[in-house]
Amino acid sequence: MLPTLSALPVAWADPAAVFAGGPAREPHAFWLDAGPEAVTGWSWIGIGEPEPDHAVVHSVGLGTPRAAASSWGPFHGGWVGWIGYDDAAARAGAPHRDDTAAPDQLWLRATHFVAFDHAERRMWAVAPADDVEAFAAQATVWACAERPTVSPAARHIARARVSARVYARRIEQCRAAIREGDAYQLCLTTRFEVAGAEPIDPVAAHLRLRASSPAHHGGLIRSDDVALVSASPERFLEAAGGVVRTRPIKGTRPRGTDAATDAASAAELAASTKERAENVMIVDLMRNDLSRVCAPASVAVDALLAVESYPAVHQLVSTVGGRLLPHVTVAELLAATFPAGSMTGAPKLSAMTILHELEAAPRGVFAGCFGWVGADGALDLAMVIRSIVVHPGGAYVGAGGGITWGSDPEAEVAEVAVKARAPLAALGAHLPSGW
Repeated sequence: MLPTLSALPVAWADPAAVFAGGPAREPHAFWLDAGPEAVTGWSWIGIGEPEPDHAVVHSVGLGTPRAAASSWGPFHGGWVGWIGYDDAAARAGAPHRDDTAAPDQLWLRATHFVAFDHAERRMWAVAPADDVEAFAAQATVWACAERPTVSPAARHIARARVSARVYARRIEQCRAAIREGDAYQLCLTTRFEVAGAEPIDPVAAHLRLRASSPAHHGGLIRSDDVALVSASPERFLEAAGGVVRTRPIKGTRPRGTDAATDAASAAELAASTKERAENVMIVDLMRNDLSRVCAPASVAVDALLAVESYPAVHQLVSTVGGRLLPHVTVAELLAATFPAGSMTGAPKLSAMTILHELEAAPRGVFAGCFGWVGADGALDLAMVIRSIVVHPGGAYVGAGGGITWGSDPEAEVAEVAVKARAPLAALGAHLPSGW
């Protein structure tokens, strides 16, 4: 059982400086990041201890209305970590392959961390009551560090799991499966590997990625020689006070080179029949998933087909929410919803089975989820997309896209390249020829 935490205010400082001041040098550390210029939302930086029993996290109850919110944000202590795709696919009844590059699941106990309220520009040191004063003093020392500067990464050419030509052929196989009625949408993915003579520094990679691709659910979670670095734009699940929401993304267009072309790209995305249909398919799937753990008639679409813009892409985003049944646990919520429909397609089990054959390799941490689970029954998890997984042999970046009958292989290949380019660049890597 985790201790009850308390908080003390400390003087505002740049989160990058706070992380550099202490956690960056620790073997088990986390930085859940709202972005370098964030004016809303929260960030959390801290040092954790590996949780040996993942069942402790999964048994947390979510369905009970929450106590009054604290002034130091929605995360009141618990666990920070990730869950990968492959084991979750197996639990959902799909065939799967194990990935040995990084743990499929990793959680750090979070009892000492700094919370950043970007809207109010307030900072809190959070720790057990008997240690909060000492931790506030330590956080103040961290905050005195200089904002880190990062030199360019050593140059690499990423190794593609498959060529662009093979990926395009797999898109046609997806369309054949859709024509046969075995699925009506498939999220086809691939992987790009980066190997270096020297170990890859996940802190430097995160600083580069957050500078080029700021996102409201960025993050760095490191435990010994493995790490997840993310600039995820997609919140998977948010639960608090017995209410759960999901925000699936389906539909992508690159940003324009000037105001006119950028506006035209966003407008084209909003009007795309193919992208709108793809998004609505996943909205229907997520409504069905949430209905398994939510009160009858409580699941509703809060927002549909909204265009959100990020440094590299425009995205089509919808929001689905519902009121959780009493006593629902993290395990039960994940069993109903995970892997996310935006990363599988629909119908979900059929889609995962088809993709298992087509991709012919594990996804690993990519297409999973990461974030925090509060010991008091709240959680906030984002999709592992636009992300880097660092492991002892190097690092990898996964990318993919939703395939429907209306998909154009050339456009889908280009979309994968757009999604992979920024995470690879944070590693100093270029896409291989053909991509």
